[in-house]
Amino acid sequence: MNQSVPVKPVSQAPRAKKSRRRMPLRSMKFRLLAFLAIFGPGFITANVDNDPGGILTYSQAGAKFGYALLWTLIPTTIALIIVQEMAARMGAVTGKGLSDLIREEFGFRVTFFTMLVLGLADFGNIMAEFAGMASGMGLFGVSKYIAVPIGAALVWMMVVRNSYKPVERILIVFSLIYFSYVISAILAHPNWKAAIHDTIVPTVSRSSEYLVMVIGLIGTTITPWMQFYLQASIVEKGIGKKQYGLSRWDVILGCIITDVIAFFIVLACAATLYVSGVHNITDAADAAAALKPLAGQWAFLLFAIGLVNASLLSAAILPLATAYNICEGLGFESGINKRFSEAPAFYWLYTLLIAFGAGVVLLPGIPLLKVLLYSQVVNGILLPFLLIFMLILVNKKELMGEYRNSRFVNVMAWSTSAILIILSLAWFWTTVTGQ
Repeated sequence: MNQSVPVKPVSQAPRAKKSRRRMPLRSMKFRLLAFLAIFGPGFITANVDNDPGGILTYSQAGAKFGYALLWTLIPTTIALIIVQEMAARMGAVTGKGLSDLIREEFGFRVTFFTMLVLGLADFGNIMAEFAGMASGMGLFGVSKYIAVPIGAALVWMMVVRNSYKPVERILIVFSLIYFSYVISAILAHPNWKAAIHDTIVPTVSRSSEYLVMVIGLIGTTITPWMQFYLQASIVEKGIGKKQYGLSRWDVILGCIITDVIAFFIVLACAATLYVSGVHNITDAADAAAALKPLAGQWAFLLFAIGLVNASLLSAAILPLATAYNICEGLGFESGINKRFSEAPAFYWLYTLLIAFGAGVVLLPGIPLLKVLLYSQVVNGILLPFLLIFMLILVNKKELMGEYRNSRFVNVMAWSTSAILIILSLAWFWTTVTGQ
């Protein structure tokens, strides 16, 4: 008599475990791909803040005070995140640029004043970017009469001949080159223990020179053009409410990375120039040149490459920010995704800003340091108005709905804005009076 042997059911436990393992991996992969799809506007905008003027400020801080001012980068990063996040959120929720919103909510006169002041400040900054390009390439023995026209032509063709996505990819690559400052600082062999201590524990000094440098570091970090460009690029990329959660991380990551780069610029100059007694720097190129005998050829080259890269990146972005701002405010078509024939005012304005910005730098006897100085003063005048506009707009129920600031965020935002306004006024006073 045949007896049937019972067959043991195959256990599903291992398969279930494998399936559970695959699900988180798939979820993480999906989230990463989704993040990479929206990555760009926040990262690029924050990194452009480290333009030649910013590099000069960080270099001066390291050369004059060593590691003592590294602590300022922590509150600076927090302030930058708060303001940039609001601009990005308004762009994602409303689908409109900042100039559009200011015109609709506050009227044409206010918008015109904002455009005029920002345009003047931006033009001064654009000239400063091309001056930085001339100084940076001068370190490699290239005349400004060759470097500036070629640089201007490159940034013009990059934007005018491409749509938004290719331009954004190029700008991201430019932003990644900023990490050359990290390597340059490591090659300078800093005192890591002292640097970490001074980053965490604030150093307080009553000297007017120290106060002016603190104001310069914090008060000029958040510039008006950044908010206009960030919001416009969020809109042009098509980031909406659904994508905003991931876009927020793009903004936060960009703000953190840009101040990490600033940390290493200060570090490089503190470890070399400050230690060797070179305390006075009038140009970012001076810092690079001074590094050569102190930290070696590679440290010099990487610092110089970072300066040239910063000049090219900011020379492309600042005219774009100005073109976005003015065209949105006046109701003209704007955007890189549009053809020249579809947005002629936008492209002609972008072209003229580059042509005149680069052209002025080539004129002999132009006081470029004064131009940079006065453009920072104009930025300081506009920033308080802009921060108040942004806070009123982001709290309008009919405009932002459930995406308005929470009570906690409002306390943080208004406090940050109040501090930045005070710093801007202090920066304006010290700049004008020279005290």
